[in-house]
Amino acid sequence: MYFAIKIGLSALIIAGISELGKRSTLFAALLASLPLTSILAMIWLYHDTGDVQKVSDLSKGIFWAVLPSLIFFLILPPLLNKGVNFWLALFISCAAMFLAYSAYVLLLSRFGIKI
Repeated sequence: MYFAIKIGLSALIIAGISELGKRSTLFAALLASLPLTSILAMIWLYHDTGDVQKVSDLSKGIFWAVLPSLIFFLILPPLLNKGVNFWLALFISCAAMFLAYSAYVLLLSRFGIKI
C-alpha cells in the first residue's frame, strides 16, 4: 500500500504539471523546475531507510547530475522550432543528454568526484 501511495503521489504531480501546462506554460515550467522529484525521492528514501547518509549521498549525486541534464533543455526547443518531429527531437535531446552525462562522469572522475 505504501508503494502505491508513493506511485500515486508522484504520478499526480507529473499529471498536474502536464495539465497546468495546457493553461499556463510559465506556471507549469516553474512547478516542473522545482526539485519536486528529488525532494520526494529523498523523503521516500529517508522514510524507507532512516539513513541520513543515504539521503546526503543522493542529494550530492543530484547536485552533480543537474548540469549535464540541462543539455536536454538547450537542444529540444531549437529542434522543435526548426520543425523536427517531436519524437525525433525528443530522442536526439535524450541522446545528447546521455552523451553529456557520460562525458561529465568521466570528467568528474578525473577530479576524484564520484556520482
